[in-house]
Amino acid sequence: MGRAIKRMLDIAISLAALVVLLPLMIAVALLIVATDGAPVLFRQERAGYKGQPFTLLKFRSMSNELGPDGVPLPDSERITPLGRFLRRTSIDELPQLWNVLRGDMSLIGPRPLLVEYLPYYSERELMRHSVRPGITGFAQVSGRNTLLWDDRLELDVQYVESWTLRLDLKILLRTVGNVLAREGVIDVPDTAQGLLTQYRQRRLP
Repeated sequence: MGRAIKRMLDIAISLAALVVLLPLMIAVALLIVATDGAPVLFRQERAGYKGQPFTLLKFRSMSNELGPDGVPLPDSERITPLGRFLRRTSIDELPQLWNVLRGDMSLIGPRPLLVEYLPYYSERELMRHSVRPGITGFAQVSGRNTLLWDDRLELDVQYVESWTLRLDLKILLRTVGNVLAREGVIDVPDTAQGLLTQYRQRRLP
């Protein structure tokens, strides 16, 4: 019953938020086009419920600039001034409300990671995929991007093990507070990507 209520709340809140925030989202889309051209959205395949892939949506925050070798420049060089602002305010995440409405995600749950990382999880860590991934989650309100990956994945599992609607409400309220205070935000993901690379290397057979 609790899971059914959670899904109904996801639908109601995401739909209402999309309606209310539509003018802001249109304004952001126009700003992205004006400052860096198309496309407006960043699309990436992520692992969702039971590890099934889905296309995650975000407002694009980086340019598509390539180096002399034809390889994309480092994230720190490609992030745009507007993109930095969108990340600091978490506005770049707003298109994921559509993912929630579609059923790919929930408002609250473990953040979805790349499909290619699935083979590197321990059996316990795979429990994070027994629920829909979220726009925000227990790990995000407990340190966000400043956490080590092992700690972040453990918090995801703890969320699954102790889930209640009350816990979701607490995470939602803490998320609002963290966003307003801009706590735990890393504007450029190079550092986080490096930590994940180290995590994968430790798990290689």
